[in-house]
Amino acid sequence: MPSRSFVELFAEQARTRPDAPALSWHGRVLRYAELSAWADAAHAELVSLRIADGAPVCVPARKSPETVALLIACFRAGRRVLLPSAGLGAQALASLCAQAGCTHVLSAGEAGPGGPPAVVSRPSGAAPDGGGDLPPGAGLLLTTSGSTGTPKTVVLDSLGADRFMSWAAGRFGIGPGTRVLNYAPLNFDLCLLDVWATLAAGGCAELVDPDHGVDGVRLADLCVSRAPHVLQAVPLFFRLVTEVAAVRGLVFPEARDVLLTGDAAPPGLLERIAATFPGARLWNVYGCTETNDSFLHRITPEEIGSGAAVPIGGPIDGVGARIVDDEGRTVTGAGSGELVVATPFQAHGYLGRTPGRERWRDGWFRTGDLVRRDERGLVFLTGRGDHQVKVRGVRTNLAEVERVVMDHPQVGEAAVLAVPDAAGDNVLCAVVRRTPGSGLNSLGLRVHCAAALPRTAIPAVFEITDEPLPVTSTGKVDRNALRRARSPQPAPEPAPEPAPGAAATA
Repeated sequence: MPSRSFVELFAEQARTRPDAPALSWHGRVLRYAELSAWADAAHAELVSLRIADGAPVCVPARKSPETVALLIACFRAGRRVLLPSAGLGAQALASLCAQAGCTHVLSAGEAGPGGPPAVVSRPSGAAPDGGGDLPPGAGLLLTTSGSTGTPKTVVLDSLGADRFMSWAAGRFGIGPGTRVLNYAPLNFDLCLLDVWATLAAGGCAELVDPDHGVDGVRLADLCVSRAPHVLQAVPLFFRLVTEVAAVRGLVFPEARDVLLTGDAAPPGLLERIAATFPGARLWNVYGCTETNDSFLHRITPEEIGSGAAVPIGGPIDGVGARIVDDEGRTVTGAGSGELVVATPFQAHGYLGRTPGRERWRDGWFRTGDLVRRDERGLVFLTGRGDHQVKVRGVRTNLAEVERVVMDHPQVGEAAVLAVPDAAGDNVLCAVVRRTPGSGLNSLGLRVHCAAALPRTAIPAVFEITDEPLPVTSTGKVDRNALRRARSPQPAPEPAPEPAPGAAATA
C-alpha cells in the first residue's frame, strides 16, 4: 500500500492551492497558505531550541489551529511527538514524558493579528529515563483511552499513518474542497482521518471545540453553518445533533458519508441519523488505537430499520484478521472468539515495560474484543474479554446484558457494571437514563430483562435517572466514573426466574 508522506502532501497543497480553506475554528477559516506559514514559523522556533537529534517532544493536545500548526512543524522536523490529553495532571504528564524521553513540553500561543503564534517551551519536569524503546524516525505517541484499564502509550510511526491517510482519503472521497467534521480530541487516532488525511488531501477540517462537545444546539449550528461532507464521531454526537434537528426540522443533505465509531449505536439512533442526513452513506467503523481502523461495514437500509445489532463488517484493504477460540485455535467459518488483526497502519507496540506487550506477536495484535462471524462472513462485536465476569459462578458478558437493557424502548442510555458485594461476589448494576417523559421503573426493566436473559445475568440493581450518564473525552459512557461512584452492594435476593437466554454460559 504505497503512499506519499503527509509532510510532502501538505506542502503541495499549500503551494498549489494557497487560498483554499484548510481549517475552520470558531467561525474563522484558516487557509493553506496561512497554516503553512504558521508551521514554518513554529519549525524555525523548534530548531532554535536545539533539542537533541531524534529526541521526541511533548505537545499537549489543546485543540486549536495553532496546535495543528505546531504539530505540522514537529512532523517537518522529523520529530516523534507525544500527544497527551490537554487536561492531564502535572504528575501524570511528567511520568509520560519520562517514559518517552521527552525533555521539552511545547505549546502554541494564540495567534495575534500581526503574525504567527509563538511556540512556548518548558522543561518536562522529569528526567528522560525512558525512550530507549523508540524506533528512529517521526511519528506519534498516542495514549489509549484507559476505558479498559491503565492508559498505555502506543508507538505509531509516520509510515503507518501515511498509509492510513491514503486509504481514508480514497475510501471516503476526501479531496480538494471536502469538508470533514472533526469531533474527537486531537490526541485520538480518529484525527488521522478527520484532520491529517483531510489536510493531506486538500480538504477543510471543521474543528469542533471540546467545550461544545455535549451542546447539541452548538453542534447542530456547526452542521448548518459549515455543512460538512464527511462526519466521523461517536454515537453521542449524532444523538445530540439529531435531537436538535428533530425539534428544529433540520436536515443536512450535503453530508455524503457518516461514520459511526467508538461505541454501539443505541436503538432508534440509526433511523434518526438516516432521516437527518438523508443523502449520506452510513458506515460502522471498527478499530483501536493500536491498529487504527481495521473493519468497515456500510450499513444497509434493512439494518437501519431492524433495530438489530449492526456488524463491524469485514477487514478493510490490506488488513489480516483471525478469530481465535479459548484454546488459541483459529476459528474457520462461522463461530466466535477473540479478534486478532494485522493492519498496514498499526503501531510498533507499547512504550516501555507496559503490561499488555504480549498482545503483540509476529505482526499480529490481540484486540481483546470478542466477536462472532456469521455464515455470510460478516463479523459482529459481542463484547470484550475483560468485560466477561463471573456472577454466582456463571460467566456473563456485560455487553450482552447492556444490549438487552438498551433494547427497552424507554431507555435512552445504559451502562451495566459488575460491582463487588459484601460476600465478595459480583453484583450486576444497571445505570439507566430513561427517555424524556417516561415512567420507566426498575420493575419494568426487570421484567423486560427476564424475557431475554438467564437468571444470573439479570441486573440485581437498577439505578434509573433522567440525567445524562457521564462520558469520557471521546463521548463514550464513562464506566470507570460510574464504577467509582458505587460502593459495594449487599448480597441481593435472587432475581425472578426468566425465560431462557444466551448471554451467560457456565
